[in-house]
Formats: sequence, C-alpha cells, structure tokens
Amino acid sequence: MFYLTVQNFFNTFPVFWFCAFIVPCFLFFPRHTTPEKFYIEACDDGTNDVLAIDRVSTEMTLSGKKDIPPAAVTRPICGIMGTIRLVAGVYLVVITKKKKVGILFGHNVWKAIDFDIISYKKTMLHLTDDQMQDNKTFLSMINNVLTTDGFYFATDYDLTHTLQRLANTSPDFQDMSLLERVSGCGSAWSGKGREPGQSEIVTRVQMKFIVMKSCCINGKTFDWTLISRRSCFRAGVRYYVRGIDSEGHAANFVETEQIIQYNGWKASFVQRPCLLFHRLPQFSQHPKQPLKMDGFQRHFDSQNILYGKQVVLNLVNQKGSEKPLEEAFAKLAASLGNGMVKYVAFDFHKECSRMRWDRLQILVDSVSEMQDEYGYFLVDSDGKVLLQQDGTFRSNCMDCLDRTNVIQSLLARRSLQSQLQRLGVLHVGQRIEEQAEFEKIYKNAWADNANACAKQYAGTGALKTDFTRTGKRTQWGLVMDGWNSLIRYYKNNFSDGFRQDSIDLFLGNYAVEEEEGSTPLRVQKDWKSPIAQSISFNVPLPSSGDTWTETLAYVLFWGTASACTATVILFNGHDFVDAPKLVQKEKMD
Repeated sequence: MFYLTVQNFFNTFPVFWFCAFIVPCFLFFPRHTTPEKFYIEACDDGTNDVLAIDRVSTEMTLSGKKDIPPAAVTRPICGIMGTIRLVAGVYLVVITKKKKVGILFGHNVWKAIDFDIISYKKTMLHLTDDQMQDNKTFLSMINNVLTTDGFYFATDYDLTHTLQRLANTSPDFQDMSLLERVSGCGSAWSGKGREPGQSEIVTRVQMKFIVMKSCCINGKTFDWTLISRRSCFRAGVRYYVRGIDSEGHAANFVETEQIIQYNGWKASFVQRPCLLFHRLPQFSQHPKQPLKMDGFQRHFDSQNILYGKQVVLNLVNQKGSEKPLEEAFAKLAASLGNGMVKYVAFDFHKECSRMRWDRLQILVDSVSEMQDEYGYFLVDSDGKVLLQQDGTFRSNCMDCLDRTNVIQSLLARRSLQSQLQRLGVLHVGQRIEEQAEFEKIYKNAWADNANACAKQYAGTGALKTDFTRTGKRTQWGLVMDGWNSLIRYYKNNFSDGFRQDSIDLFLGNYAVEEEEGSTPLRVQKDWKSPIAQSISFNVPLPSSGDTWTETLAYVLFWGTASACTATVILFNGHDFVDAPKLVQKEKMD
C-alpha cells in the first residue's frame, strides 16, 4: 500500500507552486543516479529507506540502501519538489540548496534557494526540432517559477496553518502527517489518504514570506515572526489573474500571521489581503444585469468558517476609475445580509493626499473597538488557550500590495502593543513606537513583506514602503514609487504573459502531452506586429543634412514614421502585449 501511495502521489499530481513536496532530512541527503533509476536516500540517523524511481516506467518503490548499485553517481540534494511531464517526458525537480531562516517552536524553518530539473530520459533524440524548442521553452517556464524568491519549508512543523487553527484541530488531525493536512488559506495539497510511514517520506513547501527575529525590550528577549502565506487558488500575475471566480477564490489571496514567543507563551494575530476586483473598470457581466452573488457569497461563507467575523477595509479611491469598484463592492457587501461581515470604505489617496499620512490613524481609530472585540490568539506556557481571535481584518485595494500592507502593519502594531503588555515585556504606559531598536526591525520586516508579495504578483517591489520603513512619506519615496510603477507597466505588458504561463504550467493548470505534435506556444504572429516593428528599420532613411530642406525632410520622415508606429500600436495594442498562451480565458463572476 505504501508503494502505491507514493507512486500515485508523484504520478497523479504535478509540481505545486505554493505547496510542493520534499523528502525530510536533517541536512542533505544523497541522490544516486544510474541509467535505469534514481535512488533518493534519506540521511536521518537510523533511517534505511531509499526511494527508487524507475526512469523508464516512472514507477516508484521503497527499498533499502543495500539496493543502491555501487556504480551509481551520487549527489547531495536537500529535497524533492516533485515531478512534471513536459514534451521530452517526465522531469524530477529537486532542491539543491537551502538556507536556515530560524527556529519556530523548536522546529527548523528553511528557505529553498536553488533547484535542479532532471530528465528521466537519457536522450532527446526522439524529439523533432519544434518539439525540442517547445520543451526548452517549458523548461524555462519552470525555471522562471523556481527562481521566484519565496519557497519555505519545515520538515517537522506545519507552516501552512495558523497557530489558532492548529490548536483547534481534532486529535485525528494532529495524528495526520504534514502531507495530508489541508490548509485553510488554500495553499495545501489535497491528500489521498494516509498510509503508515508516509510522513517519513514527503512534506510540503510553500511560497510565502517569512521573517524571524529575536528581539529585546526592557531587557526581555522574545521571538517575533511574520509569515505571509500565498494561496495556490487563482495564482498568477497582476493583470491576468484578478477578481473572484465562481468558486469564491480571490486573486492574490495572502494570509499574514504575526507571532510572538516569550517564556513559553505564544500569541498570534492574523490578517488577510485578497483581490476581489477585476481590472479597471470592467465587470464580467453585462452592465444592465445585476451583479452576480454566487462567487461573492461562497467566498465570504468560507471566510466566516475559517476566520470568524470579517471587517472589509476597502482602500480604493471613491472617485475616478476606481469609484465603480468601490460602489459595486459596497453594494455586494450590503446585499449579503451577513451580520458577520462589516464593510468599511476609506479613500486612502484622498485622505492621505499632500503627504498627510498621519491621517491613517483615522482609519485605525475607527476600527479599534472591533479590533479589541476580535482580539488575538494567546496560549500560556502550559499550553492552555487563554484567548481566541474571533475575527479578522481583510484589506483591499486595487492589487492588494501597497495600500493594504501599510494598513496591515498599523493594525498588527496595535495588536502587538496589547500582546507585549499582556506578556509583561512592555511596561504600563510604554509604546512600541518608543522602542527604537525594535521599531526598526518591525518596520523593515513589514516593508520586506510588501516587497516579497509585490514581486511575486506584480514583478516589482511594493509602493509606499518608505512610510512602512520610516513612518514618514518622503519625496524620494515618491520618486521610487514612480520608478516601480514604470517597471510594473513594462513587465505587465511585455513579460507577464510568459510569467502567467509559467505559473499555470507549474501548478498543473496546463498539462503537457509528451511528444505532442503542436503546442499553444507555436502561434502565428499577426501581420500588424512585424509591419509596425519594421516601419522604422527596413525603409531607406533620409539623413539630416546641411540645408534646412534636408533637415526638414529628416524631421518629417521620422515624425511620420513615429506617428504611424504609435497609431498601429494604439489601435492594435493586444498584438504587442505579451499575453498568456497556455490556458484559455477563465470564467469569472
């Protein structure tokens, strides 16, 4: 049975972006390679298990170290991410380097920093030239995802769940291996049932951001951790995955948990940004039809089950192109008729215009009573649960990257203030803002969190991080925001199609057929693109001369060529944008 479980696990499921798998080990374990098989040997003390992978049949069996041929080529690796089928056949994806991030409740937390993609096939001679090129492109897509910063794992602790969820689970859940557990934030692997010893072989890797710091206030040392977990549902890039689908899955869904450990006590506070909006300013249904409620209803029903009460902090502009989205969101929230969901609109840009960022306190003060009501999760040194978090704040802006992170950091600080006072780290009357050393750690960590999430979703660092890092909005910060916005514009238009295809391939949203004759990668170019590109390059060009007539001809030619090129691009913009090729347009509510 265990052999079948392992075989089905690797052969049925593709590599998952936010929840891949590794073989647990203390440091490294060797991979032995022969022309016929891979042998994955765990290095734990007293462990004799070896995972043997047949390179022809792709079958996997569990054997012992004695079965490894002496002539096998040995290489140390840190874990198995999984397998994926491309045009050339099946590939094994392994972690080759890792870095220790810290220790959480006595468990090592690692960051995967380098990977390798190894073909089961011994040769590529069975492929045509077109197939070779397609396979090369698919491999570059997998590498594109693997080189995205943010893969973390722990071999003996469940990083996919919040402290409160773990504390409220049943004994049966606690007895499950890490492989079988389903994460509430949508980043878990769907298990097929547990077999004895399965937890000895595989565990999970998530895409997230983690910072772990040992801090000191008033001579008292405590551990402060910030974890942002990215969901595997509706995963993608900024302009190709937006809004909410009919199943209630929101784009760019992130669960952020702040954890404190002090003298055996543990406290946590959970928040969420998630993107319920479509791209500006369109909705998927006809404007005269009522807005659909199915996906919206399902989304909040699931969120109420997972997190309890909800306060929706909508930070979009209440005028201009964002106004229809605010109005639509408010209308849908009101139509829910759900007493567990409260809607609060705050026009971030209007309120904080002309560098008046102190006005953010208006929003924090307006929701302070609800934050006190919802509380936070607290466990004493004996493991007794003293407090539960009964609700969460969910922050929304257009991309859930920039404005949301600013607000989240302010709400998290307010919760942390209460926690540290309860634990006796802060004296009565002391404020976190007065603790200069810790404030620097806190602000930089939240700014880094914003940058990590923004790079994964939008391709650049976050905006407004000057305020998160320093507590002030600066002119230089405005300049950097403008620069990042420009980079975002370029990437969103000219490279995000490839990034979206990479994610869909990695998650299994698009399945490659081995040795398939044609792939969506080989699409015919529209006639407009090469013509527009050649206007200024393939026509004999007049040169500027010494007389005014020659100079005038020069200016007129280039002006006309530029105007023609701009016109073609303006009216045929979709032909120039790097759009995804692998997955058809999704259905959205």
